[in-house]
Amino acid sequence: MLRALPRALRLWRPWRSPGARDCASSATTRTPEILVQALTGPDQGITEILMNRPHARNALGNVFVSELLEALAQLRENQQVRVLIFRSGVKGVFCAGADLKERERMTAEEVGFFVQRLRGLMSEIAAFPAPTIAAMDGFALGGGLELALACDLRIAASSAVMGLIETTRGLLPGAGGTQRLPRCLGVALAKELIFTGRRLDGMQAHQLGLVNHAVAQNEEGNAAYHRALALAQEILPQAPIAVRLGKVAIDRGMEVDIASGMAIEHMCYAQNIPTQDRLEGMAAFREKRPPKFVGK
Repeated sequence: MLRALPRALRLWRPWRSPGARDCASSATTRTPEILVQALTGPDQGITEILMNRPHARNALGNVFVSELLEALAQLRENQQVRVLIFRSGVKGVFCAGADLKERERMTAEEVGFFVQRLRGLMSEIAAFPAPTIAAMDGFALGGGLELALACDLRIAASSAVMGLIETTRGLLPGAGGTQRLPRCLGVALAKELIFTGRRLDGMQAHQLGLVNHAVAQNEEGNAAYHRALALAQEILPQAPIAVRLGKVAIDRGMEVDIASGMAIEHMCYAQNIPTQDRLEGMAAFREKRPPKFVGK
């Protein structure tokens, strides 16, 4: 049964670099587009990234991308982060994709550079060492779906709408969609969805295997987030080093033949053998008690 939202969720803080200075005038203070929150109490170890660009429906603009890259760079060094949830602070929207109004003002050269930054952003999300979950409570189109595809796990509300719709705008997916969607769904189905620019609701996406779980939307518009939090709570008590190494073994193994994948699994397993958590797991089994993993 899902628990009520922890009090910590009401204490969002903007993401800032450690050396950032306060603005001299509140009139010039810009509203942050990325907010970061580390949960406390029984949910300690779960960190959330809140996308908060309501006037542009969380479109992937320059500032948004810069703040998200900076947040990821800091969080990836934090061993206390055991699960990272991506969610939206804009009701009815996860991420609307590229900021086409901003894109219109770019030169062809600037467009190419910015799309490369987007591709790098998605690669940073995919390479994040701890498990990542996308809580899709609304529209996830184009780059918004590419962001979700870069996450390890995806949860969608039934009312969510998602698709790689770039071909309907004279574009093609350029932030990893042409590579991650076929790895998720298979080549033929990915081609069909990209060629047609088709939009799927949460239930259709679940039937195809695009999302792990689909849930009926609630009045607050955050049902996918609740389910993502419950999933994070399932991951939280497991041995964090083993979970991270499991992620490495799967991700790297899927890119090579099975014999090479077995070698990758062997190397990851060997790294886990000397950990305190492995010994704790065996001791807990022997003593018939729940293990207490510390990430060492």
